[in-house]
Amino acid sequence: MEIVTACTLDCSDTCSLLITLRADGSIRIKGNPQHPFTAGFTCGKIRRHPQRLRSVHRITTPLLRKGQDWESIEWREALQLCAQKIQEYRSEPETILHIRGDGDKGVLSQTSKLFFASLGASHVAGSLCDMAGIAACIADFGSLDTNDPLDLANASAVVNWGKDLGRSSNHVAAIVGKVRKSGGKVLTVSPGGDGNRMFSEKMIRIRPGTDRFLAAAVIHLLIQRGQIDSDVLERTQDWTEFRELITSRSVSELAGASDVSKNEVEELFEYYSLQEPVASLLGWGLQRYKHGGENVRFVNALALLSGNIGRCGGGSYFNISSTRNFHLSWAQGSTERKRRTLLLPRIGKDILEAEKPPVKMIWVNGFNVVNQAPDSGAIVRAFEDTEFKVVVDAFMTDTALRADLVLPCELMLEKEDIVGSFLHNYVNYVRPVLPPPNGARSDFWILSELGQRLHPPILLPKAEDCLRASLDSPYLDTSLEDLRQRGFVRANRPEIAYANLRFDHPDGKYHLPNDLNQEIRPPDQFPLRLLTLVRRDFVHSQILPEEHDSIPRVWISPESPALEGLDLSQDVYIVSPLGRLKVRVEHSQGLHPEAVIYRRGDWMKFGGGANQIIAAELTDMGNCAAYYSQCVRLEN
Repeated sequence: MEIVTACTLDCSDTCSLLITLRADGSIRIKGNPQHPFTAGFTCGKIRRHPQRLRSVHRITTPLLRKGQDWESIEWREALQLCAQKIQEYRSEPETILHIRGDGDKGVLSQTSKLFFASLGASHVAGSLCDMAGIAACIADFGSLDTNDPLDLANASAVVNWGKDLGRSSNHVAAIVGKVRKSGGKVLTVSPGGDGNRMFSEKMIRIRPGTDRFLAAAVIHLLIQRGQIDSDVLERTQDWTEFRELITSRSVSELAGASDVSKNEVEELFEYYSLQEPVASLLGWGLQRYKHGGENVRFVNALALLSGNIGRCGGGSYFNISSTRNFHLSWAQGSTERKRRTLLLPRIGKDILEAEKPPVKMIWVNGFNVVNQAPDSGAIVRAFEDTEFKVVVDAFMTDTALRADLVLPCELMLEKEDIVGSFLHNYVNYVRPVLPPPNGARSDFWILSELGQRLHPPILLPKAEDCLRASLDSPYLDTSLEDLRQRGFVRANRPEIAYANLRFDHPDGKYHLPNDLNQEIRPPDQFPLRLLTLVRRDFVHSQILPEEHDSIPRVWISPESPALEGLDLSQDVYIVSPLGRLKVRVEHSQGLHPEAVIYRRGDWMKFGGGANQIIAAELTDMGNCAAYYSQCVRLEN
C-alpha cells in the first residue's frame, strides 16, 4: 500500500513522498515520481526519519522536573500546570516569551503564533538562518522572489556561490547535473570544504566572507569593457554612485580582498559575459557574516548587470517564503496590542537583560534553541534565571534538558498538515501515515486544550478550518478536498521573476547597494574563521544520541599556518573568547587556510555544540546571526 504525503523538515526541497507500509509495521520512503520537482527521489535525511519515530530515546509522556530528576505525569496535570502558570503571569503578558522554530514546517505550526499573540506575550524576531539574505533581496528587488527552480535547466551556465550541492537540496543538485550533461558549464565560488567539486568544472577558492569583493571585481570588468546593456541601466536606481563605488578600487585590489587571482576574476567574468543565460545560486553561508547582506546584494547586482535577471535560464536564486502562497491572516491574532520583541540571534543576552518586566516564563516549540543559537552559555543562564520553562519536543535535547516541563509531540508522518516550500511553488498535502505513540500529542492539540483551561479562554479554530482558510489564497486554485486527493498543486506564480525588469519597489526599479565595507581580518590570537556548515545526513540538531561522534571533528587545510606547533597526537581544542571544545582534527584539501569547518548540530550534552564558542553577533541587515564572523584558534 502506497500513501502520498509530504516532508515537513526544515529543507527547501519540501518533497512529495510515497510511503509504503510493510506487513511488519515498518515503512519505506521514496520520492513521488508524479511531483514535477520531487521527480521520484528524495534525500538520506528523510529516509532516516523512521529511526526517529521508533527511537528508544523518544519522549512519550509529559515530564516534570523534580530537582535533578524527571517525573512522568498525566497530560491533564501537565496542562493544568501550564494554565496555572499562564494565569499567574497573564496580567503582565510580556513576562511570557514564546520561542518558535521551523523544526516542523506546515501551516498548522502557525497556531502557536496565534495563541501567544492572543496573550500579548513577548516574541522573537530576526533569524538564525536567512534573514540577512532576505533583507538584501528585498532591498535590491523590492520583494523576495526567484525564477522557478525548474528553470535552472534552461541555463547555459551556473555560478554557485557557496551552496553545498553534495549535502543540501539534492533536487537542485540534480538540475545542475542536467545543465552539465547538456553541455552547460558550472563554476563554484566557495572557501572550500564542500561537496561541490563533483558538480563543477571550475572551483574558485575565496577568503571566507568576501564574496562581495569578487562580485564587485567582475562588475568592474563589465563596466570597463562596456558590457552592461543600457536598457538594464535604465531600470536601476543610483547607477552613477554605484559605478563610482566599484571603480574607485582596482580589479587587483578587489581580487586581493577575496584572496583570488586576476586570472580567476577573468574566468568568472567569462561566465557572466556570456550572451546565453547564466543562473546564480546563492548559498545561505555567504550571508552568515557581519556583512552578509552586502555579500548577497553584490552577487544580485552582478546577476542584474550581466543581463541575467528577468530572463529564462538566468535569475539569482536565494529563497522565497515557504508561506507566501497561503492565506494566513487567521494566524496573526490581534494587532492592537504592542508586543515586546527579543532578537533571536542574541536571545540569551536579550532575556537576561529584559527588565520592566523580566521574562518569567518561556515556551519553546519546534526549536532546539539552546543548541542552535549563538552563545549557548548565555541561553542556558537565561533559562536558569527564568521561573518556568516549557519545551515541546520528542527528545531530551539541549533545550528540553533546561525545561521545567517537557511536553511530548507528534512528529512528521504522524499528523495532518499542508506545507509550502522556500524554493519551489508547489503546495503539498501532508497526510498522516502512522499513529503516534500513545502519549504524544500534536502542537495544535496541546495549545487548543491549554487555551480552554484559561480564564478567559483562548479558543483556537478547528484544525480543519485553519487548513481551509490557508488555502483561500489568490495564488491557489484548490480546495482541501481536492488537495487531499491530488497530493499537491502548483501555486499561480510566474516562472520568471521580474520579467521585463519590472521590480517591486514603488519606483519599479532595481536598487543598487551604496556601501562596500572591508572584511575585518581575524586577529593574531584567533586566526581562523569558524564555519559551522550543514551535515549530509541530519537536519540541524535532529541527531539521535547514538549517532553522535565521541569527539567532534573539525577540518582544516593542510596548508593552514594554524597547524604549526600543533601536536595532533595530543588532545586538541578549538578555542574562542567564549570557551573551548575538545575536537579531532582532520585535513581538507582545497579549504582556504583561514577557515576551520565544524559540522553543526551535535549536542552539548554529548561533548559537541559549537554555538557554545560562537558570539551573539548580528549581520548588517535582517537581524540575522553572524555565525561565520567568529574567529577561533586550535591549541593543545
